[in-house]
Amino acid sequence: MVDLAGQYNKIKPEVDAAIQEVVESAYFINGPQVKQFQSNLEKYLDVKHVIPCGNGTDALQVSLMALGLEPGDEVITTSFTFIATAEVIALLKLTPVLVDVDPDTFNIDPKAIERAVTEKTKAIIPVHLFGQCADMHSINDIAEKHDLFVIEDTAQAIGADYTCKIHDKTKKAGTLGHIGCTSFFPSKNLGAYGDGGAIFTDDDELAAQMRVVVNHGMAVRYYHDYVGVNSRLDTIQAAILDIKLKHLDEYAAARQKAATYYNNAFANHPKIKTPVTAPFTTHVYHQYTLVLNNVDREGLMKHLADKGIASAVYYPVPLHMQKAYLDPRYKEGDFPVTEALAKSVISLPIHTELNEEIQKEITEVFSEYVNK
Repeated sequence: MVDLAGQYNKIKPEVDAAIQEVVESAYFINGPQVKQFQSNLEKYLDVKHVIPCGNGTDALQVSLMALGLEPGDEVITTSFTFIATAEVIALLKLTPVLVDVDPDTFNIDPKAIERAVTEKTKAIIPVHLFGQCADMHSINDIAEKHDLFVIEDTAQAIGADYTCKIHDKTKKAGTLGHIGCTSFFPSKNLGAYGDGGAIFTDDDELAAQMRVVVNHGMAVRYYHDYVGVNSRLDTIQAAILDIKLKHLDEYAAARQKAATYYNNAFANHPKIKTPVTAPFTTHVYHQYTLVLNNVDREGLMKHLADKGIASAVYYPVPLHMQKAYLDPRYKEGDFPVTEALAKSVISLPIHTELNEEIQKEITEVFSEYVNK
């Protein structure tokens, strides 16, 4: 699904030199490269504060911890996402409230959010799924109306641009709510060579609180004013990410080019629905996800695998049907769009090293099965 070795080989001298510099300095934790990456990411996103942390799940958890929520408070999010989004809500004894998604973009449905708001609702976590932004105009309007926090899960859409209503200003994914979170898992568009994550905000007070939370609840060494966690982006990962950040827009362009090839190859096919990009956002294609119509997905995936072609399903089981999150409030059939997508989506390889020769083979093998 990705070619991280091929990507590394293109920037190998820079990466190797950066790693060697950290090793020789022996400044493995909180070295100067962490601050440098933080500063450069703040400039790229045009956001006041970036708080690096250990991974994307920690980013979500720390964000919620900083808001001062109480056990039982409700947080609305989507049922069509990776488990981490709901996991952190449950770990903090908050109540995850799941809602359905838009059938075209796969992102959280603002109308479903509005219907789910109660007097216990305190926050919304929209997930910018597969590489494009959710409808943040509508989500922020709902949040303002009900005095709710908005935490963007930007793990799959870092670098995507969102066109705001006011003066048609463009802002980056993750900078549209109160807090944005991302993951630097190796396969992400901006991926480390291990775990990593970051939190973004323009709010000075929230930033100060989150910096304390990620450091054991400690603002002054050995004085702990809050219950915190230990969540750090290590220096080697920061050094690597700082190099890759320079190439992030280039990486997005390569993914967009690959997506265009796929879109053209599958255009107007009665059994294939290609990705739909909302008019207010760009798409950076963390995943290239198709919806199948009357196609045996398991048979197709086996056919691809037999020809040496990867494929994946993101996500085969909606959150409300996961064993760990079964809840009497929800039953099968409550989220028809999410449940239909879980049964019909398939993702094809998309990454910075794809070329037309490889994609020609992928599309031909894919079409061979679908057209039979």
